[in-house]
Amino acid sequence: MVKGVFGDRAFNKKLMQLALPIALQSLMLASVAAGDAVMLGRVEQDSMAAVSLAAQVQFIQNMVISSITGGITILGAQYWGKGDKKTVKDIFGMSIRACGLVSFIFFIACCFFPSELMCLFTNEENLINIGAGYLRIAGISYLLTGVSQCYLAIMKVTEHAGRTALISAVTVVLNIVLNAVFIFGLLGTPALGARGTAVATLIARIVELVWAMGSSFEKGYIHPSIASLIKCDKILAKDFRKCSLPLLGASLFWGVGFTSYTAIIGHMGGDAAAANSIAAVVRDLICCMCNGIAAAGGIIVGNELGAGNLERGKNYGQRLAVMSFMIGILSTVMVLAVTPAVVKFMILTDKAKKYLVIMMVIMAVYMIGRCVNTVVINGIFGAGGDTIFDMYSLAVMMWCIAIPLAFCGAFVFHWSPLLVYACTCLDEVGKIPWVIHHFRKYKWVKDLTQSERSASI
Repeated sequence: MVKGVFGDRAFNKKLMQLALPIALQSLMLASVAAGDAVMLGRVEQDSMAAVSLAAQVQFIQNMVISSITGGITILGAQYWGKGDKKTVKDIFGMSIRACGLVSFIFFIACCFFPSELMCLFTNEENLINIGAGYLRIAGISYLLTGVSQCYLAIMKVTEHAGRTALISAVTVVLNIVLNAVFIFGLLGTPALGARGTAVATLIARIVELVWAMGSSFEKGYIHPSIASLIKCDKILAKDFRKCSLPLLGASLFWGVGFTSYTAIIGHMGGDAAAANSIAAVVRDLICCMCNGIAAAGGIIVGNELGAGNLERGKNYGQRLAVMSFMIGILSTVMVLAVTPAVVKFMILTDKAKKYLVIMMVIMAVYMIGRCVNTVVINGIFGAGGDTIFDMYSLAVMMWCIAIPLAFCGAFVFHWSPLLVYACTCLDEVGKIPWVIHHFRKYKWVKDLTQSERSASI
């Protein structure tokens, strides 16, 4: 089996060339949250917990934006594989319009209604006040995030994943350094605590957007024309909606669901909220490789399907599915391996440390489901435009099972925070049989460029 999966050197080389930069970008982004948690955790537990809760607002924004950039990846990869650069540029323009609108809405909410947003995640006044101060500043950066993500997504599709990794790496290092400067008051600056992380994020996002926009004008890169930003190709827009709307539904189901998990745990006390925030950071760091494999695999499979090589695309998808289980098992081992060091390093109350140890063990089992579902659903299914399955699976497993159980456990039956946390991990593990069954139907083996638009060109 291993030889069958890793026997195609050309496929493996292309996968790694794409996956490693994308995984690095994902790692860099996750490192910001890790840096926030570590630095604030060395200052005050409440500041760390408050910023973790406040960051759920951007998490929801990212879910919406990811559905739009997901449309770029799905359609863009197939049209790029077909050699149709003009259509790729039109897709780019459409995505910027959509992401710009989403970013503006979140900017208004965070800058003008921060306390109201924090009340959704916690009822502790100190956490609300700290989080609101963070959101007022961070909200400005949310205005830029959507546009920069469109530029980075189009670079991945057009074979410039290395540049996206470089931009992310540099801006993340800048963000982390500025976090230290503004949190602790280094280099003569005032010690801003939680607000310092927001200032650092804002500066990093400005650098990221300017660099990405500048890169798009270099030779071999794609940049949006005025026409692509203004005009709307109705047939292409229809294809884009077919891909993006199910992704949006799934992203909102998943994003709001995950935010609900955080809110439920956040209402079970500061110790539970702090432990959960650290576990979430570890989860996001270790998920980076499966995120990279999913994105890279989706692009490779999409290129083949768009070029009309359906059998080869199907074969590549089968290899990725096997890889997803291997990555899941490796991720489980990694979570268990880092648990002692994480618990020892963080400054937490004794109760929070006890919560964290058990949460990490529970999360280790969860990682298998998370990795398999990420690679198969987001990568393989998405490559062929089979995007609606994710929404259905989330509606059942997360919203009909995991969230009601966690909510009732916390507020009706008054279970331990650890049992409630276990409920929040049920959905990913429970989806595995359903996901594999759908994979074997091969509905995702589809050339999306064979549309009315293609026929009219």
